[in-house]
Amino acid sequence: MLDEAGRDSKSLTQPGASSDAALLDAYSQSITRVAERVGPAVVRLDVKRRVRARDTRGRESSQEIGGSGSGFLFTPDGLIATNSHVVSGAAEIGVTLNDGQLFRASLIGGDPDTDLAVVRVAGHKLPSVTLGNSRGLRVGQLAVAIGNPYGFQCSVTAGVVSALGRSLRSQNGRLMDDVIQTDAALNPGNSGGPLVDSRGEVVGVNTAIILPAQGICFATAIDTAKVTIAQLLKHGRVRRARLGLAGQNIALPRRMVRHHGLARESAVQVASIERGGPASGAGFEEGDIIIEFAGRPVSGFDDLHRMLTAETLGERVAVVVLRRGRRQTLQIQPEESR
Repeated sequence: MLDEAGRDSKSLTQPGASSDAALLDAYSQSITRVAERVGPAVVRLDVKRRVRARDTRGRESSQEIGGSGSGFLFTPDGLIATNSHVVSGAAEIGVTLNDGQLFRASLIGGDPDTDLAVVRVAGHKLPSVTLGNSRGLRVGQLAVAIGNPYGFQCSVTAGVVSALGRSLRSQNGRLMDDVIQTDAALNPGNSGGPLVDSRGEVVGVNTAIILPAQGICFATAIDTAKVTIAQLLKHGRVRRARLGLAGQNIALPRRMVRHHGLARESAVQVASIERGGPASGAGFEEGDIIIEFAGRPVSGFDDLHRMLTAETLGERVAVVVLRRGRRQTLQIQPEESR
């Protein structure tokens, strides 16, 4: 028997039916509250870039190309977080709010290594999000993504946190750590939008999808984003250190690992040394095998990238190398990467 709404009235009286309906209603209401709270602060970024091109006769000309992405206001006075790849190389950035307001934005700074950027619009008392903490996230909890896929303004998708602590390559090749995996659907145009928990707090910045896979999407953890954003606001860039050398990851022979009691079975072998750079001044030689940096084992260049932070600038750091089979400690003072 059907009621006035066309539902099976008998099924509604069965044990557990009302409790299931209540759970679904609670889930729906949770997503609705998140969308209502965060949606007004999610923006669309329209980016124009000028590129050089040559015609069939070899004549060079300037062309303008456009693209779009997402971002979110995190202060009422117009600071917007987004992805670096959304705004890199932009000649012009336009911002559209959910209520239709249009702004011209300026780039504060971008960091390709974490794929994060900050832009500013001239406004006040604008809707803004609350930045949460990603440290307390648990696999399986609700995750809501808001953005502008394919230009569809303020689209909402929901899913769960699929995994934590993932690593992902940024577009410039550096490994990003502490990445959140979610199955909240993302599409081109979602990049830079917020990943939000059930309290309506931003826990990640949506950054990547894997095609043609479905339900495998990634966001930079907000704890990482906070550190990057702070440096972008202070310096316009993220300060990192460099050693002034090039090298390659190598596997170490087992006898070498056993002989030196190494914690890792791989390391970085120096291939070339920049003249006048930190490594040159510290006495590095081509062929040196870097096995330890500042008391921590090195198994590859990704380890060195993680360790070469702004905190090592101006400091002398002990680097342990294997040179012609012998263990040797060098003192190096990293310099700022430009």
